[in-house]
Amino acid sequence: MLRFLLELVPPLGVGLLLGMRFHGLPGRLAPPLITWGIPISLVALLLRSGFQVELLTAALMAAAASGLGLVLLRLPALGRCIPEGSLQLGCVVGNTAYWGLPVALALLPAEAIGFTIAFDLMATLITWSLGPLLVDRRASGVRRQLQVLATSPAMRGLALAVLLHLTPWSAVLAQWLWWPARLVVLVALALVGMRLGLMLRRRPAGTAGPAGGSALVAPLVGKLLVLPAAMLLLAVLLGLPSPLRDAVVLQAAAPTALSVLLLTEAAGTGQRPSPEAGGRQAVEAVATLVLWSTALALVSVPLWWWLLSGPLGS
Repeated sequence: MLRFLLELVPPLGVGLLLGMRFHGLPGRLAPPLITWGIPISLVALLLRSGFQVELLTAALMAAAASGLGLVLLRLPALGRCIPEGSLQLGCVVGNTAYWGLPVALALLPAEAIGFTIAFDLMATLITWSLGPLLVDRRASGVRRQLQVLATSPAMRGLALAVLLHLTPWSAVLAQWLWWPARLVVLVALALVGMRLGLMLRRRPAGTAGPAGGSALVAPLVGKLLVLPAAMLLLAVLLGLPSPLRDAVVLQAAAPTALSVLLLTEAAGTGQRPSPEAGGRQAVEAVATLVLWSTALALVSVPLWWWLLSGPLGS
């Protein structure tokens, strides 16, 4: 638990301060991090954890998490609680890369890191395929969605790791790249903090949300409590081994992904005839959801870990 706080809170806090002070820094830092940093770190982590059959199970669990969440949100009672498509997406899409990976490194054994990455790959696929359809009903750019997926850091890292795994130098490369990979993870966490700092900087003072704080209670409960609880129940019913179970539950407990905000902003800029009313309100709602879910996850994720390693530990 202490390691979790020591690994996540300092880079998030430093990034938050930098984002509020230097508003252009995240935009300059993100491209090289996404193009080079994240893929290289994933290569090191995959080579260190190894390729296992259970990686496919972790990916299928990610699909189950998103699918189950979206099916439940189609129920009339839940649909009335969370009517907006962007908030529905925020309930099921977590920050599995910039948040989930550091959490796995802090709390899980080395063999579970691959499960975390496999979960992130499938979550990326679902986010950029179903996400635009939820946020903007008119979205139908299949080619664009496939392009985003193919150029995602997770896909590039996986492809490179598979190639290097077939060489006789995979073990040596895993050792050499380990500490650079950890540094990249810390920078990625700081980038999340910078993005949050930008959100706080742009929000008018005293605003709690576009529709009041109560409008975000259901999405927050769904993302941080209901979804990981459903994953835990499914993992127990399937009899998954503890490392795989813990990885998928902690990934499901990740706060709302920044990609949901990006998709909502993109949908808002393309709206006609009036992007000001609904579009801006949706963006503010998702930004608030990202902020609050990230802050509350600093408490909820350690509680989930305590449950997994304590009462449910094997």
